[in-house]
Amino acid sequence: MTGGARMTRVIVVDDQAVVREGLVLLLGLLPDIEVVGSAGDGEAALRLVEERRPDVVLMDLRMPRMDGVEATGRIRAGFPDTQVVVLTTYSDDESVFAALRAGARGFLTKDADADDIARAVATVKRGDAQLDPTVQRRLLDTMSAPTRQTPATTGTIPPPAIVRDGLPDGLTPREGEVLALIADGLSNTEIAGRLYISEATVKTHINNLFAKAGLRDRAQAVSYAFRHGVARPQ
Repeated sequence: MTGGARMTRVIVVDDQAVVREGLVLLLGLLPDIEVVGSAGDGEAALRLVEERRPDVVLMDLRMPRMDGVEATGRIRAGFPDTQVVVLTTYSDDESVFAALRAGARGFLTKDADADDIARAVATVKRGDAQLDPTVQRRLLDTMSAPTRQTPATTGTIPPPAIVRDGLPDGLTPREGEVLALIADGLSNTEIAGRLYISEATVKTHINNLFAKAGLRDRAQAVSYAFRHGVARPQ
């Protein structure tokens, strides 16, 4: 430590033991950082955050039981003093936007070096954002792209339909968003444009939520969404 500053308390979350242990060792060599725990999935991460109250969580995205996006959202909702830096192999648009929507303040790919990680940890602890240059370019490209329009829009992209807490049947937050937009009358193409994901990804989310909720078609999905409060009449 320098100047009597408190060590930054960090938790590492990654489902691959080799990666997780390597990050723990790497962070242990950095000045002013204290690793106070590690976890292999989002559920374990939540328990650790509640117990250890870290300053920063280094979070993987693709994990079993509870993925990094959902874990990030729950951490930020329940422990607002804990910041999240996503550290992942994937830098596709869906991962970027989903993690940022969930409350992540940093986003690094796993080819980041020790200096990159240390800088990101220090930056988000201050309350600022730290994004990998690739991620910054993707965000800028999206913001500067022509606005996608649907027949119901007039040049601006409205916010997603309302998704309430306590999603039924184990639906993930993203599946809840897709369901709410189905209930709002959007096609797969329009949902993809609204959420900045591919149509193939939309179809995957729809197949998953239909299987979880026991739905056969979009008409049933609309009824289900209103019945369970996932969407509401406008």
